[in-house]
Amino acid sequence: MPSGREMRSRIRSVNNIAQVTRAMQAVSASKARKAEQAVAATHAYASKAWQVLQHLSSQPGRAYLHPLLTERDAQRRLLVVLVSSDRGLCGAHNINIVRFALERFRQADAEVRFIAVGRKGREMLVRRRGQLQAEFSGLPAEPVFADVSAIGRLAVDEFLQGRADQVYLVYTDYVNLLTQVPRAVKLLPLELETGGGRVKDFAARAHAASAYIYEPGETELLDQIVPRFTALQVFQAILESQASEHAARMLAMRNATQNAKELVSALRLDYNKARQQAITSDMLDIAGGAEALA
Repeated sequence: MPSGREMRSRIRSVNNIAQVTRAMQAVSASKARKAEQAVAATHAYASKAWQVLQHLSSQPGRAYLHPLLTERDAQRRLLVVLVSSDRGLCGAHNINIVRFALERFRQADAEVRFIAVGRKGREMLVRRRGQLQAEFSGLPAEPVFADVSAIGRLAVDEFLQGRADQVYLVYTDYVNLLTQVPRAVKLLPLELETGGGRVKDFAARAHAASAYIYEPGETELLDQIVPRFTALQVFQAILESQASEHAARMLAMRNATQNAKELVSALRLDYNKARQQAITSDMLDIAGGAEALA
């Protein structure tokens, strides 16, 4: 059995760890709220761009079809943008999203390549022999659109140059501090939603109530809006994943703090038992010595 000094030292160590995990829990909760606010701040721009694209799709007599909106007949090459984290200590957050991505595209009858956003996802893909196209890591704690626009540009270039027939975005959707759900969405070709369902190739037009003249023209608007909207979806997915990461880390640190408290209680009980046993043994020795002298 460990000595009393060793047990006291261990109790102090566990208490110190509990203080660290409690502080990390508070920091992660604060960061999760900030990331949630950042996601909400992008909704206004995304909603307006989405409305413009939907309205353009419903204009009568439109002849121009943007390449990023064109569905291809054959899907022989798939590109997956997988968003994970750079750091650990966030429970099963990274394992869940990587496992979800691999299972989602395991049965795909096509070549699957990955763009890893986050160091943990890249490491897991390498261990599982996933075909890695590119890696983006070391993103700021509070990224802005310019920090992640290169990811969207790479996905657009791969699609336009014919090296990818479809591009998917896999990330962890932040629901609340207790719930985060892995999601896979089709990024390219872009699909719009109308009242009757999804418009597969953007060529199926709804009957517009009236026609509008755009300045600049429809071609210039699509050339600007579609690539930026694609990059914006990547940006929102990264913000959602960061919020999910912080929420998962908060829960992991809360569980670690609770486990540390339970371990300290068990160690104190063992320490008190050992101390009481030592005192009882000393008293018996004294009583035995007194009896022998008598």
